[in-house]
Amino acid sequence: MSQRHSAFWPHKLPKQLSLPKTSLSYNVEVSATRYPDKTFIRYYDTEITFAQFRQETLDLAGYLQHKCGVKKGDRVLLYMQNCPQFIISYYGILRANAVVVPINPMNLANELEHYITDSGASTLILSQELFDNVKPHIQHENDQLKHVIVSCYKDYLRVHTDLKIPDILNKPKESLEHPKTILWSDALNLKITPGLITTGPEDLCVMPYTSGTTGNPKGCMHTHETVMSTLCAYETWFATNVEDTRLAVLPLFHVTGMQSGMNEPLYTGSTIVLLSRWDRDLAAQCIERYKISTFGCIPTMIVDFLANPKVSDYDISSLKRMNGGGTAMPEAIAQKLLDLGITFVEGYGLSETIAPSHLNPPERAKKQCLGIPIFGVESRVVDPLTLEEVANGEIGEIIISGPQVFKGYWNNPQASSEALIEIGGRIFLKTGDLAREDEDGYFFMVDRLKRMINASGFKVWPAEVELMLYKHPAIQEACIISSKDAYRGETVKALVVLRPEFKGQITQQEIMDWAAGEMAIYKAPKLVEFIDHLPKSGSGKILWRQLQIQENQAN
Repeated sequence: MSQRHSAFWPHKLPKQLSLPKTSLSYNVEVSATRYPDKTFIRYYDTEITFAQFRQETLDLAGYLQHKCGVKKGDRVLLYMQNCPQFIISYYGILRANAVVVPINPMNLANELEHYITDSGASTLILSQELFDNVKPHIQHENDQLKHVIVSCYKDYLRVHTDLKIPDILNKPKESLEHPKTILWSDALNLKITPGLITTGPEDLCVMPYTSGTTGNPKGCMHTHETVMSTLCAYETWFATNVEDTRLAVLPLFHVTGMQSGMNEPLYTGSTIVLLSRWDRDLAAQCIERYKISTFGCIPTMIVDFLANPKVSDYDISSLKRMNGGGTAMPEAIAQKLLDLGITFVEGYGLSETIAPSHLNPPERAKKQCLGIPIFGVESRVVDPLTLEEVANGEIGEIIISGPQVFKGYWNNPQASSEALIEIGGRIFLKTGDLAREDEDGYFFMVDRLKRMINASGFKVWPAEVELMLYKHPAIQEACIISSKDAYRGETVKALVVLRPEFKGQITQQEIMDWAAGEMAIYKAPKLVEFIDHLPKSGSGKILWRQLQIQENQAN
């Protein structure tokens, strides 16, 4: 591993961090004891103090343990939009000594099935607008799901506000009559005391799912220590402190929003302004009202934020830093931020590293750059076949060894052995991302070894979408590729061979409409092209790379 980046290491920061030998649950105890009356969450002007937050996590943990039978190491599904209940649920599950399995709320009923069966979870916590997606999985007594806790967003809109509230949050609480369900408020009102915290740093903490070339999402096993490593890294790298107020608008089910918008502020004892949906006017209004100093975001958010013709009407002078990744920040947009006195710090990480393994030094950030390896991380650019390091400036696969690297894929030893390799006594993660390292030791993304589409920061795996498309009676064959998109960066395109009897009987729009009802909206193809046949190799495999090259050349 080269040490060229050492010359640009943030001033006075250590190269290694001493990580706490405690569980994340202990962080709730610490912050609630230190700052009981301080606001932890502001949610459309409703405030929740650290002490109130601790009490509600205890109430939920008690219910999970004594009414749902949740035991140490059990997986509990968490399926909702950004809201206080998400954060309370996350820490309530951990306080019950269990493992959080966050699910993208954009997933539909048929996609939900894999998360239930693969994780082995018997308990699920969700928001009420998603209940229809759960119904098919709780119809029978012998179904795996036994306990479902249903929350209502409006329960946490407790004061009048002039802030614009998304329509979905204003829906009144529904009465759900089902033997396996209980309303969130009813569960917490039982005030059941949980048992002691018995989890430690090496116990499983959270399992975010990531998709792969097999088409089935895989659970990334993270311990309390791996999760602690990146939230401590955020705190140290960016010199955050208890007086910071942050805007939390990235999805909390995703590792970046989870760590920068939720876990790290709780650890630090700072306040978050939580939004369920991105709204550029509302974001600017909150920055002005609450003197927000930083927020995690993706480039498409910033493009939208700066494109707002009313942005100059707001006082956003308190905002000093934005950080994020997912896609490269356009250089012109990064310059606009600098002109406003705001630094955008790009980073790089995966679900397998529970957010960053690389960050740009804030005082010497490079544009459209992944950054440098952070605390305790050894990162190399290697030949994907030989695993030998390539020469400086040449392209190879990024491999990573560090305290944040996951412990493997849940219930999938083959995928784990393919992803985690040993070199010189250290375990490295094969990222599947192709990059180059410049003369200063900064990493720059070049391409993806894996077949993946990045649509506005959401990762779309073509094999998974293809499997779903094959359920349509008109589709004989399908190949998913990416197409350039001015706003999303990349978008999903389906090349479809129709069954003979359907030719001329169905339109591209009908295929797109059907797909939008069968899968998360970010996965559903935004473009469909009918073709007579798909090119194949001698072994019958579809030559998707050839089709991708043709699409790139056409654009």
